[in-house]
Amino acid sequence: MNFQLLGDLRGQLAAALGVDATTVPVLTADLCPPGMKADITLNGFHLAKALRRPPPVLAETVTALAKQHPDVADAVCVKAFINITLKPAALFRDTVGDPDAIANAARLPEAERRRIVIEFSAPNTNKPQHLGHVRNNTLGMATSGILSAAGHLVTPVNLINDRGIHICKSMLAYQRFGNGETPASSGKKGDHLVGDYYVRFDQEYRRQLADLKAARPDLAGKESDELFLETEIGRAAQDMLLAWEKADPAVRQLWATMNSWVISGFNETYARMGVRFDQVFLESQTYTLGRDIIQDGLARGVFQKRADGAVIIDLESDKLGQKVVLRGDGTSVYITQDIGTTLLKQREFSPDRQLWVVGDEQIHHFRVLFAILRRLGYAWAADCHHMAYGMVNLPSGRMKSREGTVVDADDLFDEMTTLARQAIVERSDGAPPADLEARAQAIGLGALKFMLLKVNPKTTILFDPEASVKFEGDTGPYVQYAGARIRSMLRKAGPDALAGVVDWSVLGEPAEKELALRCAGYGAAVRQAAADLDSSGLATYLLDLAKAFSHFYHDCPVLTAPTPALRRARLELSDRAHRVLSAGLQALTITPLDSM
Repeated sequence: MNFQLLGDLRGQLAAALGVDATTVPVLTADLCPPGMKADITLNGFHLAKALRRPPPVLAETVTALAKQHPDVADAVCVKAFINITLKPAALFRDTVGDPDAIANAARLPEAERRRIVIEFSAPNTNKPQHLGHVRNNTLGMATSGILSAAGHLVTPVNLINDRGIHICKSMLAYQRFGNGETPASSGKKGDHLVGDYYVRFDQEYRRQLADLKAARPDLAGKESDELFLETEIGRAAQDMLLAWEKADPAVRQLWATMNSWVISGFNETYARMGVRFDQVFLESQTYTLGRDIIQDGLARGVFQKRADGAVIIDLESDKLGQKVVLRGDGTSVYITQDIGTTLLKQREFSPDRQLWVVGDEQIHHFRVLFAILRRLGYAWAADCHHMAYGMVNLPSGRMKSREGTVVDADDLFDEMTTLARQAIVERSDGAPPADLEARAQAIGLGALKFMLLKVNPKTTILFDPEASVKFEGDTGPYVQYAGARIRSMLRKAGPDALAGVVDWSVLGEPAEKELALRCAGYGAAVRQAAADLDSSGLATYLLDLAKAFSHFYHDCPVLTAPTPALRRARLELSDRAHRVLSAGLQALTITPLDSM
């Protein structure tokens, strides 16, 4: 919170102690805890280390200085803390007086801003995106939005996994069972159509697996993956992969056709979610990039060649074991491609930091990747970070794409929109708004995103769509509704409601002060969320701000305020709250609304 008082006290404290002002830490204020009568509190412990004086002594000195300041109504020292009550004119001048200062407060000083590449989504072209992808996309876009709001230059990128055995499974099933079906002939989105054949492959594979085990009792204890190449369809999928790698024209043509169907479907899903990328990489174009890097590292002794011809790296000193980086036949493994793509992004964008939004089941993979990059001598590897997140589970358990037990992203969006539409109609007294569908989309997707963002990314979530779309409680619609209520009030006040000079001194009710102080905390909330890579801090802040506005709206009449000056000041305060709510929702990539 940027109070003029804090800068003055810093200089006065330096003079009182006889030290240079630059040796005194920048003073920061926090909201007083509930139950205390003061407005803000300063922590003497923050000063003690730099100034090498006892915290209570410093607190007493600061309290005495604060009492003499013209902006201060009262100051009380409680052990090492200084609790300050500001005069209304100063409190509202420094918290909400400048409408632009609130949002600008989120931006870091230019010297602290960084160029950041963030990679997220990374779907496979053998199935549509599901609820797990939705969490990934939501976290990726919100993290991009928060970092951008803090002043960083952010480049969001996607790496679509469009090659490999899982892609060949869908291709083979389509080849055998598709009968020439297309998205146009079936009326299905392309990613849904291809996903059906991924499930169809698994059904046929399981049938063949059961027959194999019945014919060979000695295989009964084997895991399914161990017997993949023992089945006819498994061998056929592997043969198709080998044919793809040899650029077989027929296989490549089928692959290109089916991938185009899927990517077209992905783009529809992304557009509906509001997801965007500055660049999209394809694994088929990047998977060989790491080979030259591996060969160079082999020559330098970073890697070793095993007796079977495979190239490995010994990461025992990092407690990561040994890792194959090239197969014995010279073909790439997944880590090979990641090494190449990471170097490509570094060369293309020259970022100060690279982020990956990937589920926590890949923690080991990224530890290995970063360790290899360090061994290769890339200094920037220290600024690579895996932003791991927990899974989203169903009440019935974990989702499994190949068995078809997933919450499809498009179906989920439809369900959320339907729930939001029902809620709007129920609240409209029989007269649904003309923009019902657009409003339902914004509320439904806002509810979904907020549900996924209001908890720490590392937390595993149990999905509950009906709870997330309620207009009351800790939900996205509750925050959207607070903003919409303010917009409605400002419309009723008229086009000139915010014209003229504001007399902030007429305010001073507890609910007014709480709302103003909450508004002033926006910058700190964004910067902390950016530093922690944790959207939940900003989501919690917006919930608290929406609740503060609700208290203010209940306790302090705005349009019917007893005097024109008070009406004017309360309208201006409401406008500031709306600006902050809108900016915060937009940082989370949730649409603010003028009406609910």
